[in-house]
Parts: sequence; structure tokens; C-alpha cells
Amino acid sequence: MQEISTTSNEIDLPKNIILVGFMGCGKSTIGRQVSLELNYPLIDTDNLIVENMGMSVPEIFEQHGEDFFRGLETELLIQLAEADTEKSVISTGGGLPLRKENRELLEKLGYVVWLQAGVDCIMGRTQSATHRPLLQTPDPKLTIRNLLADRESIYSESADLVINTDDLAIADTTHGIIESARYYFSKY
Repeated sequence: MQEISTTSNEIDLPKNIILVGFMGCGKSTIGRQVSLELNYPLIDTDNLIVENMGMSVPEIFEQHGEDFFRGLETELLIQLAEADTEKSVISTGGGLPLRKENRELLEKLGYVVWLQAGVDCIMGRTQSATHRPLLQTPDPKLTIRNLLADRESIYSESADLVINTDDLAIADTTHGIIESARYYFSKY
């Protein structure tokens, strides 16, 4: 029997690891780190949409509206599913799971990790960001609180794993995701 050596960079997971959660929860940062650890490509849905449209997210929202943007997210997920995308880390936009169709596509694409953070943490991480159209309001903290309340059950429905990132180091979060995904995929 041949012995297989596995280091953290050689972990072979059969499907994708997908990160969902509200803006400022660490999806992009954690996604980059998981991608590096697994040597998997990182697919950032917002970045791909921006690249394909040749417009920033705020410009898309301003010129076409949020519903149009959500449609672009759905189209992108369909393309990823039809391409049988595997062995990738997919970092999603905060509102991507809002559509039921998207949640079903996420489930087909792989292991879904909901990165959580509290209102104060999110506020601290996003307060100087001008590229977040949903926070361009008179009271961004109230907007965060309300949107989180609206989305909590949606994120919960989507998730195979929930991790609160408020006080976790990036390395700890990354390790937890990889080990949990390894266990999850070993059952299938």
C-alpha cells in the first residue's frame, strides 16, 4: 500500500469552498488566505462582475440598480456551475445569497462557510469605504444593523459552517475552514 504524504499545501478537496457573509466580515481577506494555503484559484464574484461590466459596483448600482446587479451574480453562479468549477475558493458579495436560486447554486458548488461579524466590527472595517453603495446612508451603523437582521436567516440557510470573525486571527479562521471542509468532504 502506497503512503500518501499531505502537507497543508497539498490538501486535495473535491469541491469548492465558498465564503458568504455580510460586507466587512472578511470574505476577501480570508478567501485569499484559504486560496494560498490550498493552492486553489480565488474567484471573487464582485471582482469578476466589475471586470466583466467594466464598471465598479457603485456604478452598476447607480446606473442599473441593485436588482440588475443581483441578476449578474446569478448569471455568474450559473456559469460556474455549468463549467463544473472545482477546487476553487469562491468569495461572494454580501448580497449574493439573497436570491433562493443563488443559495441552491451555492449548495451545488461546494462547502459554504458563513463568515459572521458584529455590527461594531463591521462598522470599524467599512467606515472609510466609499465603494459600498448600501452604506451610503445618513446612518450606516443602523443600515448595517437592519441589513444583518434581514439577512441572518438567509446566510444561515446557506451555510454548512458558521465562523464569527470578530476576534479570530486570519490564520485561525483559515485553518478552521480548511479542516472543517476536509471533514465535510470526507463524508461524501
